[in-house]
Amino acid sequence: MSSSSQAGPSKPTTYSSQPSTLLSTQQPTPMDASDSDDDDDDLMIDTTPDAPPPNLMPPSSTTLDPSLPAFAALPASAQVLDKKDEFRRVVIPSHRMTPLKKEWINIYTPLVEMAGLQVRMNVKRKCVEIKTSKHTQDVGQIQKGADFIKAFALGFDVNDAIALLRMDDLYVDTFEIKDVKTLHGDHLSRAIGRIAGHAGRTRFTIENASRTRIVLAETKIHILGSVQNIRVARDAIVSLILGSPPGKVYSGLRTVGARLRERF
Repeated sequence: MSSSSQAGPSKPTTYSSQPSTLLSTQQPTPMDASDSDDDDDDLMIDTTPDAPPPNLMPPSSTTLDPSLPAFAALPASAQVLDKKDEFRRVVIPSHRMTPLKKEWINIYTPLVEMAGLQVRMNVKRKCVEIKTSKHTQDVGQIQKGADFIKAFALGFDVNDAIALLRMDDLYVDTFEIKDVKTLHGDHLSRAIGRIAGHAGRTRFTIENASRTRIVLAETKIHILGSVQNIRVARDAIVSLILGSPPGKVYSGLRTVGARLRERF
């Protein structure tokens, strides 16, 4: 009996040691997994929720930041300095050299003062050369200056041609009589006479009614004015070339002139 009583309590001690070893070997694995998950969460949740990622920042947020410097837009004069100087050469016909010498002061003064261009007369080539400078505010002024000199070379007065520098909607239209109708000899001379009129009255009437300026250079006709006014003057001249009587052309000009005055 004593042997059985001594063997009895020894069995539970042997059985209780096995689960303790199992628990000791199985407990660290779930604990380590939970710890690693917490560490991963700490690494992933690292940014503040208020600040969006850099690629999602709105593009206008940089301009609203008062700490950043604000630069104004460059003026047109500063932009011209970075570009190459523009150059134009206008050929002067032989029959306009004498008027050019007489009106030279009135020609180069507005080009220099109003447009800020450099102007010189090339006597050897018989042409006027203009170039932009640091005082040129707009690059388009050189084209206006070239149109102004071309208009004078075609035969327009300086006071009329200078309007090309001051206004933007003025142009010069050129066409020949043969573009309208092929005429030769006396028929061509009579067509030119109908356009000019006695002492230039027909031409003056067309100019006043259409608010344009007209130059008759042999068989070529040059008209200075806006697009709409050039069309009115050209229609009247075409009618005279085709043989319409001046009285009929005058009545049409009066009607068109009244419409133009009502519009403006």
